[in-house]
Amino acid sequence: MPTTRLEAFSDGVIAIIITIMVLEFDVPEGADWHSLSALAPHFLTYLLSFVILAIYWNNHHHLMHATQHVGGGVLWANMHLLFWLSLVPFATAWMGENHFAAIPTGAYGVPLLMAAVAYWILVRAIVAHEGPHSKLRAALGSDVKGKLSIAIYVVAIALAFVHESISHALYVAVALIWFVPDRRIEKSVEVRSG
Repeated sequence: MPTTRLEAFSDGVIAIIITIMVLEFDVPEGADWHSLSALAPHFLTYLLSFVILAIYWNNHHHLMHATQHVGGGVLWANMHLLFWLSLVPFATAWMGENHFAAIPTGAYGVPLLMAAVAYWILVRAIVAHEGPHSKLRAALGSDVKGKLSIAIYVVAIALAFVHESISHALYVAVALIWFVPDRRIEKSVEVRSG
């Protein structure tokens, strides 16, 4: 089957996830800067989570454009990814509300780690479905960014119990690694269709 329904459904789920995150904000009780500044930890966590979800949306979009057809295994792999992404609002709110405490900081990394693993599984499911000579397989190469992201998340979760700031820096580092778009897939699609 074509990828259009899978892509449309995923776009909708990610949009809802982002909406849920912003609805977690409480309106400040006061009308001064101090009341607003109390929301800073929650806002910073929201900002990081928004960027991470935007990166997933962007990469998922490119991934679907490099994919010709999907089967049942790909559909389930995609649902697995969406499941872990759907937990990001909870982890975001918990870490922000608790001012970056150790356990919420470590817990924040769990859905990020599992989403990274799920994305890796999704990519492998597509390659398996389309075969070793697919556009996607040619574009992936060794997938250093994907493997590095998973490793960084594992370290960040563990280091949350040593010092939370290290984990925060590592979460931001993964976002920065992916913020510069991974153009391997985009270039491959352009070359083959041009």
